[in-house]
Amino acid sequence: MSAVEIVIGIILIIFSIFITAIVLMQEGHEQNVGVITGGADTFLSKNQARSVDAFLARWTKVVAVGFFVLVIAINIFMYFKK
Repeated sequence: MSAVEIVIGIILIIFSIFITAIVLMQEGHEQNVGVITGGADTFLSKNQARSVDAFLARWTKVVAVGFFVLVIAINIFMYFKK
């Protein structure tokens, strides 16, 4: 293995861990489905959760596109390296 292959592999692992962490930090869409009353949820806490979820959803898309572009670039690099 060359140094370039090792560096690309490390970057791919970092992208994989990062996208997994972002997806796991997001709340499920069916959370609190069975709750009849709102309980202690305030207007501000609901909006804060939406903004955090929107932020995480946006970064999930960005990291996923970067991951796929990186994988395609690695495959092209390895194909023409022969």
